[in-house]
Amino acid sequence: MGSQRLYDYIDNNPSVLFKSCTFTNDPYTIGKNNKFVSVNATLEVDLTGQCASETVGHTQWSGTGGQSETVQGAQMSPGGKSIIAMHSTYTTKDESGKEVLHSKIVPFLKEGSVVTTSRNDTDYVVTEYGIAWLRGLNVSRRVEALINIAHPDFREELRRQAEINRIW
Repeated sequence: MGSQRLYDYIDNNPSVLFKSCTFTNDPYTIGKNNKFVSVNATLEVDLTGQCASETVGHTQWSGTGGQSETVQGAQMSPGGKSIIAMHSTYTTKDESGKEVLHSKIVPFLKEGSVVTTSRNDTDYVVTEYGIAWLRGLNVSRRVEALINIAHPDFREELRRQAEINRIW
């Protein structure tokens, strides 16, 4: 990864600190940085704050990258913040080719989804409709905060599903 010119430049260069990802992605290393901000994306988040950032159901979309490590490191960092940024919706096409809008904030993750960031580690979730600060909130307050940043077309149904399934 990288050219010989790059390696020649960093070799014995006192202005460059070159470390492996086992060092740089270690949450304890990250936590030593003041006000570290972790910004990650997710594919889907449930009403309690669990984030599926690698899969949707059984379908693999990506790897974790360093999401879990940077999320935890940011929480250990003095003044740090962990942000999950996402669009509130996605579209698919139905059988006739018409676009169908879906919420990425859901009552439950799809069966088979991998939880990349647990609800206990999810700090801020940001959509185009606002910010939900989840750290320290109980389940009912998490549900309400996430519904408030969902696309307006889906809020009533999310509330209904939360009630039916006793999520709050």
